[in-house]
This record gives sequence, structure tokens and C-alpha cells, in this order.
Amino acid sequence: MRQTTAVLLFAAGASAFYAGNINYFSPSLHHPSLGISIPKVAARTYGSSPWKPEQLNFTHGVASGDPYDDSVILWTRAAPQMDNDHSNTTVSGTTALFSHETEEFVKLSKSTVCVDWKIATDEKLEKVADEGRAWTSSDIDFTVKVEAKRLYPFTTYHYQFNICDSDKSSPVGRTKTLPARGKKVQSDIKLAVYSCNNYPQGFFNVFGNTVRKDSVDFIVFLGDYIYEYKNGQYGWGDALGRVPQPDRLIFTLYDYRRRIATYRTDLDLVANHQKFPWVQVWDDHEVADNTWRDGGAFLENVEGSFIRDGGVSTDSRKANAVRAYFEWMPIRQVDMDDNLRIWRDFKFGDLFDLIMLDTRHYDRSITDLYANVEYIKAISNDTSRSLMGPRQEAWFYRTLKQSSARGTKWRLIGNQAVFSQLIVSDDTDLPFNYDAWDGYVANRNRTFATLYENNITNNIMLAGDSHASWVSDLVWLDGPTGQEEYDPITGRGSIGVEFAGSAVTSPSPLGQNTTMKNTEANTKLLTSVNKELQWTDLYYRGYYELSIGYAGVNASFYGSPDIRTRNGFEVSLANFTVRDGEHRLARYGENMVASVDGKPVEFGSLQRGETVTRNETFDTVEKKWFIFEKK
Repeated sequence: MRQTTAVLLFAAGASAFYAGNINYFSPSLHHPSLGISIPKVAARTYGSSPWKPEQLNFTHGVASGDPYDDSVILWTRAAPQMDNDHSNTTVSGTTALFSHETEEFVKLSKSTVCVDWKIATDEKLEKVADEGRAWTSSDIDFTVKVEAKRLYPFTTYHYQFNICDSDKSSPVGRTKTLPARGKKVQSDIKLAVYSCNNYPQGFFNVFGNTVRKDSVDFIVFLGDYIYEYKNGQYGWGDALGRVPQPDRLIFTLYDYRRRIATYRTDLDLVANHQKFPWVQVWDDHEVADNTWRDGGAFLENVEGSFIRDGGVSTDSRKANAVRAYFEWMPIRQVDMDDNLRIWRDFKFGDLFDLIMLDTRHYDRSITDLYANVEYIKAISNDTSRSLMGPRQEAWFYRTLKQSSARGTKWRLIGNQAVFSQLIVSDDTDLPFNYDAWDGYVANRNRTFATLYENNITNNIMLAGDSHASWVSDLVWLDGPTGQEEYDPITGRGSIGVEFAGSAVTSPSPLGQNTTMKNTEANTKLLTSVNKELQWTDLYYRGYYELSIGYAGVNASFYGSPDIRTRNGFEVSLANFTVRDGEHRLARYGENMVASVDGKPVEFGSLQRGETVTRNETFDTVEKKWFIFEKK
């Protein structure tokens, strides 16, 4: 009896340290039972010595994310091994999940890891703003995620983790808080926008380029942080030493943990996480290809799929992926009723609001699953179809209206798929992708109606997913009678602009071996049949940066000329401006060229302008320009 009482008292005292690690909590505040039982973890480890400092390492660097004006999330992993915990329990059902109480699920681990952390305004970490202690264990794959509080708005901070009572420390990370909510911002805010990391396809050089230039304040990531395929299904990594682990199509909790951990061995991705705070959402491949509410392209909630895929259901696979994602990403756990909500918003003073959507997993209507294209084509304009479900839609429209009513200057909407209509030939019934907004026309129309009917202006749509770059005026092409007709020459009739970026390494829609000559012909076709599409490029892997001020938003697109080697090369592809109150891309000169100052773009097709390819390349490592010779 005394021993039991001692265990309970210890568990109660230890709970404070475990509770300091957000990853023990449920991803759903309304369903705390989906979290890990801290008293059980504490009771299991009672009487056991923690891992010794010499047995531990900070295996995957540090990261920060989801900044507010007074707090930020900090992340690391302090583990006795590079490999991940092999628990394959899920986050649904009534089993004592993650308790590690039975050998049926996972080998018992009775040792914990104690980690101290602090955040300061100086690089030497002497002017400490907040600090704390947290414990971690194999239950959460030895990850540590804490919220640093009591911070000042729009301030740069430095942070570090340390194994308790030792001199073993993590690298020092840098992060930044948002400007004070509703207040004037004293300088332009700069963002880098990325999507679609494919590990076996090439090196994540663009992440390192931003670090070496130190050119932005925050990172926006729009999804496809990982891909679920085995080596060879979507890129061969053998020649590059980049075979994704585990080398199989992934389903289990261990699989998803291990795959994310493998991606986090890319040194440029590690450096980017260490240098900048991230705001991110998932796309489909964080779970599986072309996911929707009840399945995906190759996994459905039907008996045949269940048997074929080794007894893994759609819901179990999704639960495994979501659990690993929340463990490994520096992301807040917002108010989620069903363990899937990642949609949320961030307020950057009174300059702009960043609204992050989930157009993949949260209650999305059935999508293009490859075998049902004709069916999706037939129902693409059905009123009931939604990319995000009614609850998220209502929140989205309400958030847009509230942002405008507060007088916030700009609204940036981060989502996965291309929003604008994209036709790929003279056949106007043949869109680029039914898995994007073109497959959910009514949902797009409801969004346009919210913007036009409430006179919500200065809107910037951000997109990834397509592995290509697109810049369009934001236009309701089939809007109601009486709406101002769109003029593609001047841009009148537009309600905003869309900037959609290429992939970090995932291949072009034309294939990974496409040539500049081949893509040139295709991009010209695209700008000729899509009147709102002002520029597109299908060749370069890359990203774009935004500089956001009260007078306007500037977008700079960059391409990576070589992803097969690790390097710091990048090509400046094109630059665009949106002026306050104009709701369209700025035009220049008599020919109404949309690129900045009427200058030519480096590559791709500019609807009314010139393309001049010089292959002028900047080496962000050596800080010099050179001509990159295509092989």
C-alpha cells in the first residue's frame, strides 16, 4: 500500500514536467482521452533512472513555429538512438493507447529523458525571457515540444535545449514573434513560401538558399512535407544516397515517424528550421495520394482495399500519420473536434492576416482517384461538393469578413491546391486538375461570393501542390450578372491575386526529365487559353518570397537549376507587385506588362511581356553570380 501511494505521489509530481511537453497532449482538446496518460507514464518510470546524458543526442536539430505576438512553439528530439519508437498503436478506439503497458504493442521503456530549455533576446542566451523543464519518452518518439511565453511582439529570440544536469546542448535556434495584434507594423514583413519536398528526387537546396541569404522573417509551408512511397515509386534515391526510410509504402505509426525523421536528415531543411519560425499545413502526401474524407487514391474504406493493404483501414492510417506529424512539427494543437483540424489563422499586426486552410483531409468531398475521372467531371459543379467541409467553410468565410471589418490591410490565404481556373487546352471542359479547386467549382464560387458581396479586397491566394509556378489575377470568371467584366489587359474586375509556387524537389507536371524547350511550348499554350493567368513556369523546382507592406506586396520567384547535387545555386525567375487597393497584378508600360517595371522574366510564359533566358545564377554559398550551363 505504501509503495502504491508513493508511486501515485511521484506520478502527481512528475505530471508537471510531462505536461510541459505538448506532445503528450491529445491533438483534440475536446477529446483528451486521445492523448497519452501522463500518470501511467510516470508510474511506469517510477524507480527507473533517466537516460544518462552520454547516451543521448539531439538527433534532428531544433525548430520553431506557429508564432504569436507573445509566444512561439519550440521543438527538438532528445533520444538514445536515431531510429524511431516502434509502437504501432493508433489514436482511435478504447485501447489504453500509448500506455506502453503491454508487450503486445511495444517493448517497454522505463527510462525517461529530462530536458531544460530557455529562450533569450541575445545569441549568448544571457537575457532570458522564458525557460522551463520538460520530460520526454519513447511514448512520443523522444520528441520535445514546448510553448515559450511572455515574449515581446515582433522580436527576434534565440533558444536552446539542454539535457538536464549536463553540458550536452542542442544547437542554438533563432525565432521571431509576430507583430502586436491590431497594431501598426514598422517595417515590411518577408515570407518564404515552399511546398512539395520529395527526398529521393533531389536535395532540398532552396531551404538552404533562404538561410544563407537570411532574406525573410517567417516561413510558410503549404504541404507535402513528405511522400509516402517506397523508393522507386516516385523517384529513385539510390544514386543520391537518398533512399526514403523505411523503404516501403508507409502505413504504421513507426513508418510515418521514420519517414519524417529521414527527411529531417537533409541538412538544408534542418538549417531552415533552426533559423526561421514556420507556419505550415499538410497536403495529401503527409498521409497518402489524393486523400479525401473517406479515403485516398489507393486506400478506401472498403473490404478489398483493407485486405490488399495488410489490414490497415483509412482511418487507422490517417490517425498514424496525424500522430507522427504533430509529434514532429513545431505546430500548435488548435481547437479540434475530430483530431484532424489544422486550419487556423495568424494576425500580423494590422498589416495582414494569414489564413491557413486544409483542403485535403478535413471533411473533403470525394476527389479524383484516377479511376473515377469522368464521374468527378460530371459532379464537379455540384452545389454540395466542398474541399473543406461545411464547418471549415463557415469558419473561412467568417474569418475573411472579420479580417476586413477590423481594417487589416491584406488577407493572405494559404492553401494546398491552385485556386484559379486552369484550362490545359482549347477544350474549356478540360481543367488542369480535378483534384484542385477546378473539381469543386461551387466551393470556389462561394468563396468568390464572400469576397465580392462583402467588398473584401487586397486578397492574396497562396498555393503549392502542382509542382509548377502560376501567377494569376483572382477572377470570378462565371460570376453573377452585373459583376464587372474582367479585362486581362488592365486587370480590372479582379478581386485579388494568386501566387502558386513550384516544388522544392518534386517533378514537373511534364515529368522529371522535361526540357526547357518542351516546357516553353506548354507554358505558352497555358497563358493563351487562360486569360487570368499572367505568368507560368513548368520547368524549375523552386520557391517564392513575399515582401508585404502597406503600399503593396512584392513577389519574387526563384528556381533551383540543379537539385541532383547539394549546392547553393538559384535563378531569379520573375518578380511581380500588387499595389494596395488595385486588387490585381500591377501593370507597366504601354504593353501592360505584369512583371515588375515591365522587365522581361527569366523563363516561362508571360502573357503580355518578354521572356529572356540568360541562365544568370547566384551562388548563395560563394556570394557570386555565374552562368549555369545546362547539361
